[in-house]
Amino acid sequence: MHTVVVGTTGVTAHDVLAVARAGARVELSDEAVAALAAARRIVDALAAKPDPVYGVSTGFGALATRHISPELRAQLQRNIVRSHAAGMGPRVEREVVRALMFLRLKTVCSGHTGVRPEVAQTMADVLNAQITPVVHEYGSLGCSGDLAPLSHCALALMGEGDAEGPDGTVRPAGELLREHGIEPVELREKEGLALLNGTDGMLGMLIMALDDLDLLYKSADITAALSLEGLLGTDKVLAPELHAIRPHPGQAASAANMLAVLKGSQLTGHHQDDAPRVQDAYSVRCAPQVAGAGRDTMAHARLVAERELAAAVDNPVVLPDGRVESNGNFHGAPVAYVLDFLAVAAADLGSIAERRTDRLLDKNRSHGLPPFLADDAGVDSGLMIAQYTQAALVSEMKRLAVPASADSIPSSAMQEDHVSMGWSAARKLRTAVDNLTRIIAVELYAAARAVELREGLEPAPASRAVIRAAREAGVGGPGPDRFLAPDLAAADAFVRGGGLVAAAETVTGRLG
Repeated sequence: MHTVVVGTTGVTAHDVLAVARAGARVELSDEAVAALAAARRIVDALAAKPDPVYGVSTGFGALATRHISPELRAQLQRNIVRSHAAGMGPRVEREVVRALMFLRLKTVCSGHTGVRPEVAQTMADVLNAQITPVVHEYGSLGCSGDLAPLSHCALALMGEGDAEGPDGTVRPAGELLREHGIEPVELREKEGLALLNGTDGMLGMLIMALDDLDLLYKSADITAALSLEGLLGTDKVLAPELHAIRPHPGQAASAANMLAVLKGSQLTGHHQDDAPRVQDAYSVRCAPQVAGAGRDTMAHARLVAERELAAAVDNPVVLPDGRVESNGNFHGAPVAYVLDFLAVAAADLGSIAERRTDRLLDKNRSHGLPPFLADDAGVDSGLMIAQYTQAALVSEMKRLAVPASADSIPSSAMQEDHVSMGWSAARKLRTAVDNLTRIIAVELYAAARAVELREGLEPAPASRAVIRAAREAGVGGPGPDRFLAPDLAAADAFVRGGGLVAAAETVTGRLG
């Protein structure tokens, strides 16, 4: 199994995906262990002094004015974890929790948190044992980080609360730790706070969304090309020289993908045949511009994610000169904004895909295709309701595109009076990505049927490869009405699992 080594200078998006989704093992580098020990010596020295230091010998948040005596400090750290583990609602996904824990471990290993090496090692041990704390949907405002979600993870390190074992069964965390020979941690000064104070949940979900959207934007380029073929559109609008004079890199990449899929098609360029038209509709002609803008949005989001991956997000932080200083780096605004931005872009990509599907089904705009791509229109309804389903998904995506980060609700007796809502932005983006997959699947289903109904004209070799692979994956072709949900589910699985892109790339080579 792949092993990810955590040092002091951050990790990569690939590392996060390996741990969160592929279950990779985690090891601490010698450099990280040394940095942890050095920072801890600074915290221990400050704890021994009579002067109050926030997070070390004081309360937290609005209670930071109280100096805590040495005999109560361990209790203080336990209490902050227990009291902050106040999440409610459904459990979040296993991959999200693993990303959350791994990214908190990344910051701990930076040497800026003051956490002891043994606590960091326990975090790695829990990940490696495939123990996943139960984290709930609601509880983070995205300021002071993802407090409640991280608290549920810290609670499991203490041997309290519930967790999911390697077999998927939820049990008391203490039992699972014992079975794997892991000693629960006994938190000391600053450690409870350091385990809770980060943007790790929203960052982990951003990284996974970018991974999913990379596949979906390629998928959308392919289905747009299939729709263009089904509508007998022109591929002249995809010429590189046209996109070079508006030099957005994402636009050029999407146009190049579509052109690669359409290479060798006999279905393109018939817009001047029996029913001449000067131009294709915007949903066809402007596909690279819309998908390209989304790709460029992703590029900006990746830049933010890379910066955040290199960051040590905690409050207070231990600086190399021995100071322990309060700061506002836990505020989730940088991540929250791009999470919201991606939801906007995803909604628009879903919207333009639905418009192409609707055009394929409308006999007045499909240039010779049967109504609703039905076998015997009137007796058969064809794909009429598949488009309804797609439209419902698009409508929900538009609601999900309303930014969470534009909201703020004060908390902690007005000490935390402006929050990012980044966790909420991440949660709704996950739903949007899920919906976008289904929307693209419906376009694939309709466009493939439309292409097959164009008898006498050969689609592009890449299109043939896609349709053949889809049929082999259980996505049914044209014919009389049948129970449609299984076909749509198969199309969804084909897109979601990467089968669509893989099939096209057997002909086109790697798409950009």
